[in-house]
Amino acid sequence: MADAEPMQVPVPGGEKRACPALEEEVDHSSKRPRVQKDEKNGGGLSHNLPQDEGEGSEAEEPELLEEDGEVEAVGSGEAFAEMMKHGLTELDVGILKFVSEHKGFSGILKERYSDFVVHEINKEGKIVRLDDLSVPEEQPDQTESQVLTEEQKQEMERLQQFKNKEDSVSIEVADYTKEKRTLVHKAIKTLFPGLETKTEEREGKKFIVAYHAAGKKALAAPRKHSWPKSRGAFCHFVLYKENKDTMEAINVLSKFLRVRPNAFSYMGTKDKRAITVQEIAVLKITAERLSHLNKCLVNFKLGNFCYKKHPLKLGELQGNHFTVVIRNITGTAEQIQQAMTSLRDTGFINYYGMQRFGTTAVPTYQVGKAILQDNWNEVIDLILKPRPGAEKGYLVKCREEWAQSQDPEAALKKLPVKRCVEGQLLRGLSMYGKKNIVTAFAMLHRCQWSGCTGCGLTPNPNITCTAYILSAAEAETHSIQDVVMPLPGFDVIYPTHHGNSPAGYREMLSADNLDIDNMRHRVKDYSLAGAYRRILIKPSDVSWEVINYDDHRVSLVHTDVEKLENQPAPVFNKEGKYRALGMEFSLPPSTYATMAIREVLKMDTSIKNQTQLNTSWLN
Repeated sequence: MADAEPMQVPVPGGEKRACPALEEEVDHSSKRPRVQKDEKNGGGLSHNLPQDEGEGSEAEEPELLEEDGEVEAVGSGEAFAEMMKHGLTELDVGILKFVSEHKGFSGILKERYSDFVVHEINKEGKIVRLDDLSVPEEQPDQTESQVLTEEQKQEMERLQQFKNKEDSVSIEVADYTKEKRTLVHKAIKTLFPGLETKTEEREGKKFIVAYHAAGKKALAAPRKHSWPKSRGAFCHFVLYKENKDTMEAINVLSKFLRVRPNAFSYMGTKDKRAITVQEIAVLKITAERLSHLNKCLVNFKLGNFCYKKHPLKLGELQGNHFTVVIRNITGTAEQIQQAMTSLRDTGFINYYGMQRFGTTAVPTYQVGKAILQDNWNEVIDLILKPRPGAEKGYLVKCREEWAQSQDPEAALKKLPVKRCVEGQLLRGLSMYGKKNIVTAFAMLHRCQWSGCTGCGLTPNPNITCTAYILSAAEAETHSIQDVVMPLPGFDVIYPTHHGNSPAGYREMLSADNLDIDNMRHRVKDYSLAGAYRRILIKPSDVSWEVINYDDHRVSLVHTDVEKLENQPAPVFNKEGKYRALGMEFSLPPSTYATMAIREVLKMDTSIKNQTQLNTSWLN
């Protein structure tokens, strides 16, 4: 493997792309607004830190209706670089080698978040795309549908939609059998969610009366028993999002739908600084209600609705498909050909992406190590103590309050954003007290605690496989693509060859006061069973092209939403003064596109390094 010779790559940020609002008064003929650069953040920098396709970052308070900007502007590019100087580099975390021999070249990664597009690959191996916004038509049970006359159905619909000023609709059922009356009750509740029924006697005759149990609230959130039995309990849909991570998106949807975030399930979390498309499932929320969100949310689009009997599970996906644009490249045609051919035919070293290690002076793996050591006071201190690095102003005030008072309620009051890791942890400490830290920490969603502890505590069934030690003869029949390394745990076997023996693992773990023979934690959720990780990953479906362009403000990717709106694909100027490398490839779960891009460009992908270079580039 070649030694690392990083080519530094500036990474300017600053772009807002909003899904077109669908309110009635909006001019649908106008194109989505594009902001050239975020002047608040020094022209090209954004403290929406570049993230990759890993398991996600901590959730923030949802931004609704429109982009209301950053909570606090970082200021000049130099100020941002000063904040980021405490971050880690690849050298700090042992990302040292390349597998290819070609000469690296420079380019700009994620100049616009639309330069990084991720499509989930579902468990059937199909790339998930948003290509249908319609609500599925459901065929009601024929018996239920026929028990009501057309006139009665129209009356029920007017009542349901508050077009009938009467408080109720009555159906005379004096001549109905008990079985037919039961069918009428069931038909009204099934066909018209939000309505309730009761039987009344008037002047010796029986009537079934339909009414709103709780006014508009009942229509907005129909009671569970009105959910048709023939319909799957979970509405699956495709979520298209721009510049939001998955947990942020779930928080937005849950807030609008007035349900808990755990009503949603998904197969994997997606990065923030990107356009991503993935499948989501939600329990007993209709496609109609979900579709309505397209009228009031920006940077989101929901579609491809269907009902199924099961939720989604983390790790069920087969991977992700990436469409990446590297702008302002300097490589020759020969260098690009060599780099991309090597990526396609040989692959890249399967390092964890740099975002898994955090962006401030407190690396996430330190939190994970403290949990494994069962040192919960250290866990709390690492998460809540003041820290240099890229932090929003309200987090700085919250940390300062915690350092001064150690009062979780007082620190929580400093947070306008309650759903972040710090907010959830402080909420737990307020509820259970500082003597019950383990219980308080359990307030964090699994994706939140795995995000704040780095790669060490992130379970992922897709990186687990059957492993065994090869004999010399067996090794001749396998390639390096088959070689895996164990992630330490109580249920893995370790290699026995010289230089990579259990003794080596034992020594490394001992340096962190961890025992390789005791990887079971007293709290079951934090025990490490271990897994196996391939040392090389060869992408599939690799393609690339060199794109010439003149205007850095113009998107070079045709998104799903633009296709749905019949917007034309980008037109490239063959004589453009700038060149970009457009590439597409697919990766299995728990692998990182930035590590593939690193192999192509021979660059250091750390935010610290890129930010420093970015500042120089801006100057």
